[in-house]
Amino acid sequence: MDQDRLLELHEMIIASALSGAEERALLHAVCERLTALGVPVRRAVMGMEELHPTVEGHVVEWRRDVGNAAMRPYDRQVWAEKADDWLRSPFYRLLTEDQTRMRRRIGDNYRQGEFEMVDQLFAAGARDYVAYAIPYNDAARATEQDRLYSSWTSDRQEGFGDDHLAMLDHLVPTLGLAFRNRAIARSAGNVLATYLGRDAGTRVLRGQIERGITQRIDAVLWYSDLVGFTRIADTVPADQIVPLLNDYAECQVAAIHDHGGEVLKFVGDGLLAIYPIDRGQDPGAACRRALDAAAAAYQRLGALNQRRAAAGLATTTFYMALHVGEVLYGNIGAQNRLDFTVVGPAVNEVSRIEALSRSIDREIILSAAFAREAAEGGVRLASLGRFALRGVARPQELFTLDTGAAT
Repeated sequence: MDQDRLLELHEMIIASALSGAEERALLHAVCERLTALGVPVRRAVMGMEELHPTVEGHVVEWRRDVGNAAMRPYDRQVWAEKADDWLRSPFYRLLTEDQTRMRRRIGDNYRQGEFEMVDQLFAAGARDYVAYAIPYNDAARATEQDRLYSSWTSDRQEGFGDDHLAMLDHLVPTLGLAFRNRAIARSAGNVLATYLGRDAGTRVLRGQIERGITQRIDAVLWYSDLVGFTRIADTVPADQIVPLLNDYAECQVAAIHDHGGEVLKFVGDGLLAIYPIDRGQDPGAACRRALDAAAAAYQRLGALNQRRAAAGLATTTFYMALHVGEVLYGNIGAQNRLDFTVVGPAVNEVSRIEALSRSIDREIILSAAFAREAAEGGVRLASLGRFALRGVARPQELFTLDTGAAT
């Protein structure tokens, strides 16, 4: 084994990791370099778990006949459906036997039928297969299965030579560290975006984490909650409550995100979202995006209720209020438990406006400030009259969309 060439490869992997190189580019570069050094790599795979609500992990595959590497996610549902494949894989064998490397080579220890995955590779021309399952025991370890899973195949008649295998033994853990670095960074972004919101998560990752540091911004505020949720929760089986909340949250969140909004938090069956208005931006444009999102959410709601009714499940709708005003956006809370959210009179007002929905039986209520900005863009509105809002000094005129404009 050429120690100088091996050192160069290690340095290349480390430099690529420090520069933030994508996994595809890194694996491609390593495999191309190994091939140039005479290591007969036909296919290389790197995979690991990831913290994400819908993605189990990512796999990166390089193939010599393709000439580049491709990265694909493993959906949690698909992964669950393929659980039997996992249980029959070389990686699961390594995991259960607490081993880090396995080799199967034609003419040596390959036994057809032991692993379907290996059978398929050998049927396609491979002669040697090496699998690694290297555990991560750091503080970011998520599960007992949190390991680097990697496999390397060769189509050389004799397979990998001893020097080739020694080189892989040295390089794969270093590659694993580089991939781990990317996976942790991506997982941090996933977790923060999922639990704080996309914009708030990005701000936290950029270092805006000091308690009490907030920014004054103008924003459209969206506040909604489910109609009759308390009654539903008292009458349906307990195991149906969370799926119901998830269903109705999904049809709103998808619509809000599709139209440029940021979901900040769920409060029971309620939802708070904002459409930030950048300096110099037309507030009416943000108002129209919020209204487009509302229309999309109610359209999704109709389809959802049809599916749930057909399945014999409880159905409902949601009330929402839209307002526009200045808020404080940033870190609020205790030293050891912060929330990145919005506060201010405008937040209180939108919640008070939404609370009127039940008494005046309107799905969407718009504040006077919102109506003023939206009307300038040609949105047709109807006045609901003036109402006293708890905690607000003066009665406010409220509005809704003309019949048929929102649903």
